[in-house]
Amino acid sequence: MQAYLSLIAITGALAASTVSPGPSFIVVARNAMSLSRRHGLTTALGMGSGAFIFSVLALLGLHTLFSAVPTAFWVLKILGGAYLLFLAAKILRSARQPMQVEELNKTSAISLRRAYGFGLLTQLSNPKRAIVFAGVFSALLPQDIPSYFFAVIPLVTFCINAGWYSIVALILSAEKPCAAYLRCKTVVDRTAGGVMGLLGLKLILSSK
Repeated sequence: MQAYLSLIAITGALAASTVSPGPSFIVVARNAMSLSRRHGLTTALGMGSGAFIFSVLALLGLHTLFSAVPTAFWVLKILGGAYLLFLAAKILRSARQPMQVEELNKTSAISLRRAYGFGLLTQLSNPKRAIVFAGVFSALLPQDIPSYFFAVIPLVTFCINAGWYSIVALILSAEKPCAAYLRCKTVVDRTAGGVMGLLGLKLILSSK
């Protein structure tokens, strides 16, 4: 039961961090609006693949670390909670700031393969994503990691990222929904920031 609760908590935390608008959102929106809906969806798959890779690396690294140094589990829990609090504060501070989206003009078409690669590289080049994975996993993974987690968590991570950015691509390929979504940025940021802040506090308090 504890493992299932951990999996649910990880899924919720990753979902909260994924839906908060940032560089990945801009990339998917740009391709969806300036190229085509198919390009946006392909870029979303690249984002999901990058998140999949991050989750595998984080799982393998943490598993090795926990086995070699058991006290590292407690230390990483504190650090993970502290980072989530920092991330929550940053998200909440920027909630009222309008997203800086440059004017998206129609551009010459690129291949779907390049659109996928662009999404993948954008995700992998964002160090904040790696830190989020490390923080969430170190805080919420059970100390004895079930073997099936190494298959389920990367798959869930891919589905969350690819699924969310696919929705973004489908919606923002039309001009009016794009404007409506950007107007909701404050609500989205406050929700994501609140979830991250509560999670960070819970992790720090539970480590004592």
